[in-house]
Amino acid sequence: MTNRILPTTVVGSYVQPEWLIDRDNLKKRLPPRVRAKEIWRIPEEFLEEAQNDATLLAIRNQERAGIDIISDGEIRRESYSNRVATALDGIDTENHGTAMDRTGHSNPVPRVSGKISRGNPIEVGDVEFLRANTDRRIKITLPGPFTMAQQAQDDYYGDEEALASDYADAVNQEIRDLFSAGADVVQLDEPYMQARPEKADKYAVSVINRALDGISGTTAVHMCFGYAAVHKERGLEKPDAYSFLPQLNRSNADQISIESAQPKIDLKILSDLPDKTIILGVIDNGDPAVESAETVAARIREALRYVPPERLILSPDCGMKYMDRETAFGKLRALVEGADIVRAGLEN
Repeated sequence: MTNRILPTTVVGSYVQPEWLIDRDNLKKRLPPRVRAKEIWRIPEEFLEEAQNDATLLAIRNQERAGIDIISDGEIRRESYSNRVATALDGIDTENHGTAMDRTGHSNPVPRVSGKISRGNPIEVGDVEFLRANTDRRIKITLPGPFTMAQQAQDDYYGDEEALASDYADAVNQEIRDLFSAGADVVQLDEPYMQARPEKADKYAVSVINRALDGISGTTAVHMCFGYAAVHKERGLEKPDAYSFLPQLNRSNADQISIESAQPKIDLKILSDLPDKTIILGVIDNGDPAVESAETVAARIREALRYVPPERLILSPDCGMKYMDRETAFGKLRALVEGADIVRAGLEN
């Protein structure tokens, strides 16, 4: 982590350019769990080069905004989870399954037809590219084992926890290689713990700990209520409290990443994570208006009632994949400027 207090970061995704993806296609569908190659505007033979160029744009925008710990913007991904989930052994990539999404809709998902394992590295090239193109601290994200188990049709195990445990072993192998490739922070995205708290209570922390077993680098777990754009498209409201959060103090993750700005959660719950660094969402991704720096500063000050500044990192609520570029950049600048205001007050 950067040496200064109240560093800024992103949750993971940044805006993919209109020339790279069909944004209307992206917005009108549930986030894909299986591959969705039809969203790319670029022919296959030029796609990798185009994704590299777009990733450079995401890197430079984060740098220009002043973000301390940056990501690759997840530019090469169709969703936060499907690139990893469909690359594992044990998945039938020709015959998909179906499962209920967290919004209550049926969605095509990976079909588990054999033992889950990781045959080859998946995101190592992404980290290498990011590391080669910035001197800032870098974060890479991948879907966590609990969420991948919830986003699959199990036709092999007949035991959800056993399935999640093998996902955890595959994730553990990937994390080790991501740190070896130069990552400073590896984050597991686990939104389904909030969506399915009863199941999460049974085994989510244990499979996360299995995924992080023996890992020495800085790790984070991100849990949110879902993309603001997806909720808006389906007329859904976000809850104003987490149904599963204090339990993560028992996890081996160093950092817990949550959203708070849009749902306006009571930040007193942060007191229930006394052993963790908190990555706190202080940018409302559901509001198209760019917050003022003072608005962001007020959100930070509220969090400081419950968490000391040494244990607080600042971010948007969730990924910025569904925003337009101008809004996303403006919100990152507001994040940085709001942090600067609070930091200056603490240092004086």
